Formats: sequence, structure tokens, C-alpha cells
Amino acid sequence: MYDKLTVETFLKNQLQLFPERVVEDYEEASEFLEDVCAVVCKNKKEVIEYLEDAMDTTGMDESEILSSEEVFALSDGRYLIVEG
Repeated sequence: MYDKLTVETFLKNQLQLFPERVVEDYEEASEFLEDVCAVVCKNKKEVIEYLEDAMDTTGMDESEILSSEEVFALSDGRYLIVEG
């Protein structure tokens, strides 16, 4: 369900969200993302819309939302949202 870039980005940057590693390899990372129903957004607008529905973003500007620990920027311009 998740492409290589998405899985590898989460695997590399998981400590952004968690205090310790929750996965050790690509396969575990892929399964983890499926288990937690992580969301891939195609752009900033989708991230903001998703998080406005999923959490309280009152008073947060775009940069604060996009730098939330749950949001992982992908190198192709998409975003991965993993709710811990």
C-alpha cells in the first residue's frame, strides 16, 4: 500500500515521532504504517485539511502544522501523516 519512498522516509525519521525506534527494517516499517493507517497527502493543502479534522489546530499556522511531529515531508513534495 505504501511506496518505497514513504516507507524509507518513515524508517529513517521515526524518532521524530517516537522516543525510541518502533521498527528496525523496511518490512516492519511497511507493516507498521498499515497497522496505524498512516495517510499520504499529495500536498500541503491536504495535510492541513486532514489535520484540521483529526486534531485541534486552532491557532496554528501552516508552518506549525507542517512541522508537527506526526507529519513527515517526503522528498517528492508529498507528506506522510502518522498518528502515534
